[in-house]
Amino acid sequence: MVGTDHAGLHETMTDGRGDGEAIAPWPGPPRFLAARPALVSNDNHPDEQWREATDRQSEAIAAPELDCLRGVLSPALLQAAARRARNLDIGADRILIQQGLIEEEAYLRYLTRWLRLGFEDFGAFGRADCPLEDTQISSATATGIVPLRVDGELIWVVAPRHLASHRLCGLLDDYPDTRSRLRLASTANLESFLARQGERALASIASADLHQRHPMLSAAPRKAGPVWWQRLKRGACVAVLLALPFFPDPDVTTTLLAAWFIGFAGLRLLACLWPRPTLPPPPRKPDAELPIYTVVAALYREADSVGTLVEALDALDYPREKLDLILVIEPDDLATRAALARIKRRPHLRVLIAPAVEPRTKPKALNYALAFARGSFIAVYDAEDRPDPDQLRAALAAFDAAGPDTACVQASLCIDNLTHSWLSRTFLAEYAGQFDLFLPGLAALGLPLPLGGTSNHFRTDVLRAIGGWDPHNVTEDADLGFRLARFGHRCVTIASATYEEAPIAFGNWLPQRARWMKGWIQTWEVHMRQPIRLWREIGWRGMVGLNLVVGGNVLSALAYPLLVVLAAMSAASWADVLPVWLVPAAPSALHWLTIASGVASTLVVGLLGLARRRQLQHAGALALTPLYWLCLSVAAWRALAQFVWCPYRWDKTQHGVARRPHPLAPKPKARRSRWRLSA
Repeated sequence: MVGTDHAGLHETMTDGRGDGEAIAPWPGPPRFLAARPALVSNDNHPDEQWREATDRQSEAIAAPELDCLRGVLSPALLQAAARRARNLDIGADRILIQQGLIEEEAYLRYLTRWLRLGFEDFGAFGRADCPLEDTQISSATATGIVPLRVDGELIWVVAPRHLASHRLCGLLDDYPDTRSRLRLASTANLESFLARQGERALASIASADLHQRHPMLSAAPRKAGPVWWQRLKRGACVAVLLALPFFPDPDVTTTLLAAWFIGFAGLRLLACLWPRPTLPPPPRKPDAELPIYTVVAALYREADSVGTLVEALDALDYPREKLDLILVIEPDDLATRAALARIKRRPHLRVLIAPAVEPRTKPKALNYALAFARGSFIAVYDAEDRPDPDQLRAALAAFDAAGPDTACVQASLCIDNLTHSWLSRTFLAEYAGQFDLFLPGLAALGLPLPLGGTSNHFRTDVLRAIGGWDPHNVTEDADLGFRLARFGHRCVTIASATYEEAPIAFGNWLPQRARWMKGWIQTWEVHMRQPIRLWREIGWRGMVGLNLVVGGNVLSALAYPLLVVLAAMSAASWADVLPVWLVPAAPSALHWLTIASGVASTLVVGLLGLARRRQLQHAGALALTPLYWLCLSVAAWRALAQFVWCPYRWDKTQHGVARRPHPLAPKPKARRSRWRLSA
């Protein structure tokens, strides 16, 4: 297609909406349309008598893509599909398929017979028959178009989406010579072919694309080498950083560390108390104006949770014809695969198997799903998530209100345990303060957001352009928030909530928190590799935010037990029993202020968050904040050890331990009388 006269057919073949933009150089639209070769007959001509018998009935229907089903499905059903298609601005075939009224492959066989096109199941083709380069495989998965060589001729296989079938019915009459070079295929067959033949390319994109495109922004090892050498280098760097407080002047470095600690606590309080604009609730957008929306969840050993997850996602207030649900599971997770097989089939739900390559992390699985995403927007959820039904619409309203430079919308995460321990109650208060107050405050201050690991909503094209998630960062969400800022994009928050389960036992809480801490260490290390460049890209406020929020979280947790021990020794007069060279200096006012600021900020933020969530009955758990901080310190020191020894290991959090409300039960509402956008 080299001329503008073929733009319509190209738009048909790529959905015309930008849903699933290419992430690698695409070879361009089919150029055979310009050449317009002679029409080559197919073997699957429609029966002429059958066509004539349905011509008169076809006139009554406004959706030509359903003409092929006259006499197959009832006229009332076809008319209902056509009406809904007009209301959604989508092909009527997608209505029938996504509602489960006809299999996609069965419909396409009727359509190809009617249009005198070929149907392709890819059974006779291998990798050598597809002229795409490895870097272009992901573009084919996103657009649903695959070129193949047949007897030396180039043909194009299309999996119709959105309005593609509707437009093809009219455009083939204008370009009849394209029939011999165009075939249709089901989405399942096309994606299976690409996943099978492009396995190596898709695995490389999922595990190494960011490192190849932006090596300085990836937590992957910058140079290949033996594992022991990598550990030795990381260990040496950690040892140097731990020794810095004692050189050259311990008093100076101690003062700087205390200031860092107090700055982190002060920023938390400032962000939580910072005024944020409130807006009236946005009008409900007509369904016809809604884009295709991809929702992804990466699962591993979640056989007990996957049923309620699918139920919660099905409850989203969004037309299922425009909803693209993807669940990504690991190849060795047979239990979750079996649980998915027992779930009722849903045409808008796809299950992908992540490539069996290192690292075995959630962000690698998300990157794999990103290559198959069809939506203009993409949301990420976890296995135990139960989002508010209106969350996708709320996120779109936030994108519209915030402007085109906004690449991500973060929803609020809330805990809905019915069974609690003091640890989970403190976790509840922590989440309430973090997502209802702290992150909205950071957004209002214009600072980059350390995103939560779930309920993130992205512009798909932006996410692909910046390299997706870092598969080597075990807290990929926080890293992505700062990387978006470095590329000139903003993140905002919305009040719409996603309900999660908090760990109730220390043995389950510790690996999760240590993984978060390890990821924050990775994030700080990656973005501070080139401080001057970072300053130029995100400014002094972003630089301060990174060091106080990410660095402050880890540093305060590492330093807290040392501060407590020093204070306890001084109070108990234990210094007299120690050798002189081990006797610490007496705690100063700055020392006590450091401890007090950390505890006070945790208490204030937690209480304000619980009050906003109407959960003040759990506030008693905050009395054990000093003990909770010791737990955080254990997690931080464990994270530091793992950063040296096994930085890319993903410690799995066990879900389904606490008792929770039914996924569709009414949730407690926070005190929000007006729709709020924090930006």
